[in-house]
Amino acid sequence: MNRLATAFVAILATGLFALSAAVAGPVVGQPAPEFELPDQHGQLHSLEDYRDSWVVLYFYPKNETPGCTTEACEFRDNIFAYRKRNTVILGVSLDDEESHKKFAENHSLPFTLLADTEGAAANSYGVKTKMFGMTVAKRQTFIIDPQGNIAKHYEKVKPASHSAEVLADLDLLGAKPVEGP
Repeated sequence: MNRLATAFVAILATGLFALSAAVAGPVVGQPAPEFELPDQHGQLHSLEDYRDSWVVLYFYPKNETPGCTTEACEFRDNIFAYRKRNTVILGVSLDDEESHKKFAENHSLPFTLLADTEGAAANSYGVKTKMFGMTVAKRQTFIIDPQGNIAKHYEKVKPASHSAEVLADLDLLGAKPVEGP
């Protein structure tokens, strides 16, 4: 009986470790999990669509909340710096397409917001959580390189300074601004 109990505990521990690894999301150097999500206009996007570009995939809890609005507007205000670095910004929350459309219009956001209403992408990136009784995405960001690998993961994000931090790290990672008009 003792061996059976030990084997059961070992199997349970292995299963919990595998589950925690799945919930933890991808790590730097690994391929970024694929997704296919609709944007604020109903158009489907997948990570594959952005191969050969740098991608800033930022997850956030909820449209129109103070921190999420600050973060989105910081990305908006630096959009030309991102474009010069061949970098696409994709914002992801569990809000629906209509909510994303209003949020983008209210704040003149010039980038794509993806509706992960089922939480599949948030789950595969390890950012799905409960907050105030609601299921939301944690405020975390992933830089994905042009080959589709995770180049940087930000687990702690300060909305007001995050965009500048991401731009500096893009430069360190080799996404230097392109000279030109």
